Amino acid sequence: MLELSEGSWWDWDVVSWDPSRLILGAGHDLTYHHLLELHFEEPELVACPAFFQDPVFRAPTPAGTTGVRDRLGTAPPVLIAFTADAGGPEPAEGLIAAGRLRVVEGLVYRYWRGELGPGERLAPWVRRPE
Repeated sequence: MLELSEGSWWDWDVVSWDPSRLILGAGHDLTYHHLLELHFEEPELVACPAFFQDPVFRAPTPAGTTGVRDRLGTAPPVLIAFTADAGGPEPAEGLIAAGRLRVVEGLVYRYWRGELGPGERLAPWVRRPE
């Protein structure tokens, strides 16, 4: 099961998503930075809101596991389910199947900063101002 380090992982969003990787970012307030990322490498199935709060990660239900296996033809190496607040009247359900999962910690700025300290980086969409 997914275990996260101690921290205030209230706000979550999709940082980037392409055929090779889905990255979710988390922090206590995503306005200026985030401190935690989940890198789902080789995502095969993704059902995830673009922005959500206070997720509870869990193993998928047996029916969810069977449904994913039937859809993909095999059981994926990583299968994570979660329930979260996505702003609707009911909690949102998430399900992600992938080849690998890496938990990456570090300060990721969501705005331009010219000087970065050790372990700091910029979000993929941040560009130098012109």
